[in-house]
Amino acid sequence: MTHKTSRRSFLTKSALAGAMSFAGLSETFGKGYTNAIDKNEKLSAPSDLKITDIKCGYIRGGNGLFVKIFTNQDIYGCGEGVDAVGGTYHLVQKLGRMLKGQSPLNMHVLFEQMRKAAVFGGGQAGMYVAVMTAVETALWDLAGKALNLPVYQLLGGKFRDRVRLYMDTALYQNQLPKPEDFAKAAKEAVSMGFTAVKFDLDQANDPNKYDRYNWTASPAEIQRMYDQMAAAREAVGPKIDICADMHGRYDLPTGQRAAKVLEPLNLMWLEEPIPAENVDAYAEITKSTSTPICAGENHYLALGFRPLLEKAAVDIIMPDLQKAGGLGEAQRIANLANLYYVPFAPHMVASFLGAMASAHVCASVPNFMILEWQIYFHTDKMFKEIVIFDGPEFTKDGFITVSNKPGIGVDINVEGMRKYATPGVPFFE
Repeated sequence: MTHKTSRRSFLTKSALAGAMSFAGLSETFGKGYTNAIDKNEKLSAPSDLKITDIKCGYIRGGNGLFVKIFTNQDIYGCGEGVDAVGGTYHLVQKLGRMLKGQSPLNMHVLFEQMRKAAVFGGGQAGMYVAVMTAVETALWDLAGKALNLPVYQLLGGKFRDRVRLYMDTALYQNQLPKPEDFAKAAKEAVSMGFTAVKFDLDQANDPNKYDRYNWTASPAEIQRMYDQMAAAREAVGPKIDICADMHGRYDLPTGQRAAKVLEPLNLMWLEEPIPAENVDAYAEITKSTSTPICAGENHYLALGFRPLLEKAAVDIIMPDLQKAGGLGEAQRIANLANLYYVPFAPHMVASFLGAMASAHVCASVPNFMILEWQIYFHTDKMFKEIVIFDGPEFTKDGFITVSNKPGIGVDINVEGMRKYATPGVPFFE
């Protein structure tokens, strides 16, 4: 790749401008220094790098967004958004027009441009922020490739080389799993090397529910939750972390009762017993139990986490780094939580691109606790076909090794993704 401006040309011109009496010394110094630079060649001249286009594709029924940002130097960056991205194709195009012609290396500047452009257009939470997250992530990937640095280095370096994972067993409650199913799933996760396992406790078709719309749990439901988690605990013993997710389906009294009943099982956490919106209700639950309470996958931007932290409403935060605002914002969220001594345990239901992007952030902050991993990554071949990466996805003892490659270190396979594309939506056009 030809650079219009380079440090080599700068040094050469400087040497020629030097005094003739020092020509020999200048020549020797210039050669040594420029040779060293040549050995660490950059992929682009940063001053010349400009965004030329943004394209996107959707999979998983529109719930998975993948973005590619292209430049004038044949370097591109990839990003991913999840859940709150359905029907947002034209929003991606709008953000693309906003960023076109600008340098992708100004990640924070471009983030502020996108966010402030939507002060009256939903830029506080939801779909706008989720799409902005995918674009912002692609900017970090692109910048890393341009500067020949991994994202964690751009974020200021890493506290750890590996990121611990917990296995979400995806033992969904519409299958009416029994306690023995919980025990089996826990053992399977541990046999794969994981030291932490998560289960879902919300069960819409539990025959003991009062009715479909009443999310006050009956005594039989609470007993069912306890029996399921007790079976998992007995199956793996006291040295494996287990946690439970209620997906924000219940009310305040149920959240309090469930947390209290589960105390003897020493959970790593009880996740989202109530909806995300009422921070004061979360604080009541958290103060009423010794079971750690975790929430945050439906909160957006650092501003959305401020009330949770200021009111000590949760013990652990779990932002989804594929929809909370991007990698830079994720680091700000983690650092904000660190001021309150609150652990950072990101939610993660993306592809391996999102997993590795999350891992770069987790490596870059001191208060990282654990990152989510899904069992269906191993059972659904799609997750292998849509990405390109080197090496195993995770280690035999349940960690992701943070990539040292430029950028995120994981690419997307557009052709592999094509057969999973959401019908009726333009695909990387």
